[in-house]
Amino acid sequence: MSGRFITFEGGEGTGKSTQVRMLAEALGEAGVECVLTREPGGAPGAEEIRRLLVEGHVERWDGLTEVLLHYAARHEHLLETVRPALESGIWVVSDRFADSTLAYQGYGHRVNREEIRRIHRLVVGDFAPDLTLVLDLPIDKGLARAGGRGGAEDRYERMGDDFHERLRQGFLDIARRDPERCTVIDASADVKTVAETVRQIVADRLQVSLK
Repeated sequence: MSGRFITFEGGEGTGKSTQVRMLAEALGEAGVECVLTREPGGAPGAEEIRRLLVEGHVERWDGLTEVLLHYAARHEHLLETVRPALESGIWVVSDRFADSTLAYQGYGHRVNREEIRRIHRLVVGDFAPDLTLVLDLPIDKGLARAGGRGGAEDRYERMGDDFHERLRQGFLDIARRDPERCTVIDASADVKTVAETVRQIVADRLQVSLK
């Protein structure tokens, strides 16, 4: 695969969606063709599964059921969007990927992490992002930001503070365990400052010139 795969991770309200868009714009200005996508979602079938996961009552699903739904959506996302783009030399920038399942369901919901890894190997194999940017923010700030958005996709936002703190620590632990792929970014700075940090990291790690 000649394209590059960049993923953004982090808890609720860390600004991932904004930074994904800004990086995609910067890559486009640099002449790098890229696809902007998201998980769960990013393909027609995966978007249908997304609604099952992010809408409705907090207790709607068991943690392992959520894992299976996420990986069903991920299979469609890889099949329909990510792999075809990369194979065509197009870069892919995604708002979340597999680290979110491990963090949300493994750390947050305490689903057995080795079970999640076994499902991951079945669906994803040894495929992994070229670079993962973890946006980190204290949960009180993140949830305050997220709470101002409104909308139907707030199921995870309504989970308790203990869940969100486990989630945050999960992302940090994932990054510590895979420093060659993951970089943690302080998301408490203003949007432009975070975007500049993102561009610098992408330029350095993936050898691309970004303004």
